[in-house]
Formats: sequence, C-alpha cells, structure tokens
Amino acid sequence: MTKNRTLICTFLALLSGLSGGYIAGQIAITLHTQKCQNQPWGLKEMCNALVTPGAVWQGSTTGLWTGTVLGAFVGGLVTRQNRQ
Repeated sequence: MTKNRTLICTFLALLSGLSGGYIAGQIAITLHTQKCQNQPWGLKEMCNALVTPGAVWQGSTTGLWTGTVLGAFVGGLVTRQNRQ
C-alpha cells in the first residue's frame, strides 16, 4: 500500500505542478501584456516581445511550486487510511 500511495501522491503532485505552471504562465502573460495596449502598433509588438519572457518565467515558476504543493496535499488526503 505504501508504494501505491507514494506513486499516487507523486503523480498528482507532478500533474498538478505542470498544469499549474502552464495556467499561471498564461495568466501572467495576459496580465503583463495589458501594459502594452496603449502603444502604437510597432511599439506594442516590441513591448509584448520584451514583457513576455519575464511573465512566462514568473508565472510558470509560481504556478509550478503552488501546483506541486497543493497536488501533493490533495494526493495525501485522497490516499490516507481511515483509522477506526
């Protein structure tokens, strides 16, 4: 039972971390590129190109850590043994 519990918790933590990293990266890109909306077309594209890598890095690392911790927590709750 211990092997299965460890595998389930690890799988849920990794899956949750990766999906959290992707989602948080997309949200960060959306929020950071809103700063470029008031620029003319050429400057807007340059602003987006400069802002996007930092936004992806910041959002994806935050989402990865948060998702991994929450996924491991949920995996532990799902696989806990009932005490009588």
